[in-house]
Amino acid sequence: MASGRKKCGNRAIPAGALLCLFFLTTMPLHAADILDVRLWRAPDHTRVVFDLSEPISHSILELDNPRRLVIDVANARLINALTNLPLENTPIARVRSGVREGHDLRIVFDLNGKVRPKSFPLPPNERTGHRLVLDLFDAGVKAVEVEAVKSVDQLSDRRDIIVAIDAGHGGEDPGALGPKKLYEKKVVLAIAKKLNARLENTPGLKPVMIRDGDYYVSLRGRRDLARKSQADLFVSIHADAFRQASANGASVYALSTKGASSTAAKYLADRENSADLVGGVRLSDKDDMLAGVLTDLSMTATLDTSLSLGARVLAEIGGFAKLHKKKVEQAGFAVLKSPDIPSILVETGFISNPAEASRLDSSGYQDKMASAIHSGVLTWFKSHPPAGTLLAWQKGNQSDGRVYAVARGDTLSEIAARYQVKVDTLKTANGLSGSTIRIGQILKIPDVQ
Repeated sequence: MASGRKKCGNRAIPAGALLCLFFLTTMPLHAADILDVRLWRAPDHTRVVFDLSEPISHSILELDNPRRLVIDVANARLINALTNLPLENTPIARVRSGVREGHDLRIVFDLNGKVRPKSFPLPPNERTGHRLVLDLFDAGVKAVEVEAVKSVDQLSDRRDIIVAIDAGHGGEDPGALGPKKLYEKKVVLAIAKKLNARLENTPGLKPVMIRDGDYYVSLRGRRDLARKSQADLFVSIHADAFRQASANGASVYALSTKGASSTAAKYLADRENSADLVGGVRLSDKDDMLAGVLTDLSMTATLDTSLSLGARVLAEIGGFAKLHKKKVEQAGFAVLKSPDIPSILVETGFISNPAEASRLDSSGYQDKMASAIHSGVLTWFKSHPPAGTLLAWQKGNQSDGRVYAVARGDTLSEIAARYQVKVDTLKTANGLSGSTIRIGQILKIPDVQ
C-alpha cells in the first residue's frame, strides 16, 4: 500500500482525510448565537426571552447562599452584553455571563428574592426565530384559580357590574406595527387605561384590567382572569392591520361557533389567535375546555348578549369614527371563548393605515374611543342590567335614559347633533346654564320625542 494511505474495510482513505475526520468528530458543532436578551415584568412573574440563531440545549441550576439561578447553554455564545436589562421591580439583582468548558455559555442571575423558575423553547414563527423563554414566578404566587360566575342568590343587592378590560398583546408580542414604529400593544393599553378611568368614575360599574403594563398574558389566561374577577362583560381592545395600507375603519367582533362572517373576520381571528406563539406560550398549552364549551346551550344567551351589546358599542364608535363594517362581525377568536361571560373585541382602527395610525397615537382620539366604548357599555347595561346590581335597582326606581361621557375635543353642539337632540334640551336634562362641559363629565341623553 502506498505511503500516507490507511485502509478502512475495503477502501483506502488518505491519511489527511483521517486527520480531518478526527477534528470534525472532536471539535464542537457550530455555536448557536444568543442574538438578544429581553425582559418584561408581569404582576406575578418576570419573563426573560433569549433570541436564538438556532435551537439550543440548556440546563438550569438553583443555588443558595447567595441565591442564584444558573443557566448553562451548550455550545453557545452571547452576542450582546447583559447590562441594559430593566431589572427594577424584579427579583433579579444582576445578570452576568461567562464561558464554561471552552465552548459552553453560563448565564448567572443573582437574585434578591425566591422564585420558581420555568423554562421552555419556542420554535420560529412568522415574526420571530428560535427563542428560549425563562419565567421566574414570584414565591407564594399561585396559578389563577378560575371561579364560576356567581349566581343571583349569591350576589348582594346593588352590586357593581364588573367589566374586564383586555388590552391586546403586550410584552414579547407587540401586535401590529404601524408607521414610525407605533406598536399596537402601546396604543391599546393607552385606550384601556382611559376606559378604566371612565368606568371607575361611573357608579354601578367596576373595571378590572387584564393587563396594566407591558407584559404578555396568554389568550386562555385573559379569559381565566376575567372569570376569576367574576366579570359581567369582557372587552378586548385591539388595533387592526392589513396587507394594504388603504384599509381603514373601526370594527366590533363577537365569537362565532360556526365560522367567520367574512373573509376579513377570519383573517383577523387567525392573526389574533396566533398571538400566543409570539407572546411566548408553549404549543402544548392547548385549550382542552373549548370543545365542550362551544356545544353548551349556555353559549346561546352569552352570544346574544355579546352581539347586542357589541352593536351598541359599534353605534357609539360610529358617532365619531369611520366604521370598517356597520354591523358586529363574528369569528372564532380564542380570547372571546368564555361560556358564561358576554365578550366583544373592539378593533379601534387600522394601525397599518398611516392616517388612522396618526389618530390612534393621539391622546384626544384615544379619549374619544374610550368614551365611545364606555357609553356603549353603560347605555346597554342601563337597559339590560343584571339582577342584583345597582343599575337594576335604579332601573326599577327611576328612569335615567342614555348617558355619554365627555371626551377631549367634544362640544355640546356636537354631542347634541350626534344623538339628534336639541342643545337646549340637552342643557335642561343636565342642569347646564351654559355650554361649558369637562372631560369625563357624564351627560344624560334625553329620549328623542
